[in-house]
Amino acid sequence: MKIEDYALIGDCQTAALVGRNGSIDWLCWPRFDSPACFAALLGTRENGFWRIAPQAGFRASRRYRPDTLILETEFETDAGAVTLIDFMPVRSQQSDLVRIVVGRRGRVAMASGGVLRFDYGAFTPWVSLDASG
Repeated sequence: MKIEDYALIGDCQTAALVGRNGSIDWLCWPRFDSPACFAALLGTRENGFWRIAPQAGFRASRRYRPDTLILETEFETDAGAVTLIDFMPVRSQQSDLVRIVVGRRGRVAMASGGVLRFDYGAFTPWVSLDASG
């Protein structure tokens, strides 16, 4: 993806780049000077990303809500439309990354996937599933 296909969201202490395809491919967390935990922008998806998008083909358009860094990505498919809302609230203590999917019309099958990597993808975290509830 080209750099112009990314939009910026942030909380005044860090920022993320969100692709037109619904993928966050860059995020240094919890601050601007922290190592990236999503760094697919500089490498491959194995360097970290978080994508939310329709499973089938789509057309995407984007806009910021007026006077904000709240990004709305509208996905149009043959089956319907959804809006992905991405933002990072100005923080008090911790940093938050918020992603909301809103159905607009029809039925759209969505997919979410990601790879969390620390230190620009140099370290793979150990992850386990706790199915106890």
